[in-house]
Amino acid sequence: MKKIVIEPVTRVEGHGKVTIQLDDNNKVTQSRLHIVEFRGFERFIVGRPYWEVPVLVQRLCGICPVSHHIAAAKAMDRIVGGEILTPTAEKMRRLMHYAQTFQSHVLHFFHLVSPDVLFGFDADPAIRNVIGVIEKFPDLAVQGVMMRKFGQEIIKATAGKKIHGTGAIPGGVNKNLSIAERDSFLKDIDQMMEWSRGALKIAKDYTLANIKELAPFGSFDSSHLSIVRKDGALDLYDGGLRAIDFEGNKIFDHLDNQKYHEYIAEEVRPWSYMKFPFIKSLGTDNGWYRVGPLARINTCDFIDTPEAEAARKEFMAVTDNKPNNLTMAYHWARMIEVLHSCEVIRDLLNDPDLQGTDLVVKGDRREECVGIIEAPRGTLFHHYKVDENDLVTMANLIVSTTSNNIPMNKAVTKVAEEYISGKPEVTEGLLNRVEVAIRAYDPCLSCATHALGRMPLVVEIYNQDGQLIDSASRSS
Repeated sequence: MKKIVIEPVTRVEGHGKVTIQLDDNNKVTQSRLHIVEFRGFERFIVGRPYWEVPVLVQRLCGICPVSHHIAAAKAMDRIVGGEILTPTAEKMRRLMHYAQTFQSHVLHFFHLVSPDVLFGFDADPAIRNVIGVIEKFPDLAVQGVMMRKFGQEIIKATAGKKIHGTGAIPGGVNKNLSIAERDSFLKDIDQMMEWSRGALKIAKDYTLANIKELAPFGSFDSSHLSIVRKDGALDLYDGGLRAIDFEGNKIFDHLDNQKYHEYIAEEVRPWSYMKFPFIKSLGTDNGWYRVGPLARINTCDFIDTPEAEAARKEFMAVTDNKPNNLTMAYHWARMIEVLHSCEVIRDLLNDPDLQGTDLVVKGDRREECVGIIEAPRGTLFHHYKVDENDLVTMANLIVSTTSNNIPMNKAVTKVAEEYISGKPEVTEGLLNRVEVAIRAYDPCLSCATHALGRMPLVVEIYNQDGQLIDSASRSS
């Protein structure tokens, strides 16, 4: 047996590795994406006051903290009986969240994915990176930076800081948007719209021009899950859960978010610190599903902003309005959401409710709550229990990347079997293809590293000369 190890997986958030086992004929016998870091936030939160949670839990990540901030705040809204927010509070949160989606998608596409798109999978790794993009496509690189800056500045105005803000609190928000802040963003919104259209065109044209190569690349039939609005529209902030199979048949629809755990369960496996969620009715073997931009475009009935809706129709026409199961179509779907987010931001900035002063509501106290939101990478679940002393007694998170765990492993296996199996020589370009399949999901591996039960632990003690003098271990 031979083993190929890709460590670390590059141009993703967080740390992971891939192992590919080969037999004597260089045939792939096993391939896995391993998550090798552990964060433990589900334990850190226990014992803390509930009002700290929206600020504390977002420390999971510096890339998508707003998603955790708002999901936790939505859960704590229910703890204080304030889930029906004031118009100002809800729209401020929506502005914060759509700005987060905008900047996160832009960061991923321009900084992490564009080197593969612009230079090709087999390009010299010395230029197949963001520095290479800056040198050869400086205008595009600047565009990506300025788009992300725009989203980050809105986050700062709504959350107080660009990273790890405090804007969302149980039952509402702690500030509104001033006229000066609004006007500073409105002067740039037309440029952001133009750049969003351009980014969408790059992703669409690339997908269609290479459709024969990309269609089988790490692709497979799968179920898809997201939240949708009551009328079936795409909604990144709130809605009921909808799951469809690979043909578009509904597995469940408009499921009450508070009852998600009656329909979705998680399992653990010994080779990863990331959990494996599945739909209970379909079982562990067949109940896995995909989340994120591709899933959201597949599950929604329409998008309520005109330009993004036109783009959605064009996207769905490729598969005759059946679910699109192409892994590399994630990029096209992601850029549709960039355009949609920009349209939503523009509309919100022109809404006078953002200057309202009624910011917080409260009602009947509860002891258990669930907050769900569509993070940039997919559906994000925050589930808490709080005792009579206002302390958290249980926390469970199903992070977007966690739901994509099995799909990413399937994509890795598919690409490894197609491009590495049986090859007399494994080149860097062939190995990069495995990473390309992972990057399509825009995984945030730091967010997704959680575990259940006892974890394996090894402690080793070395002397000053580097010699091992003692060790102790605990199995899982």
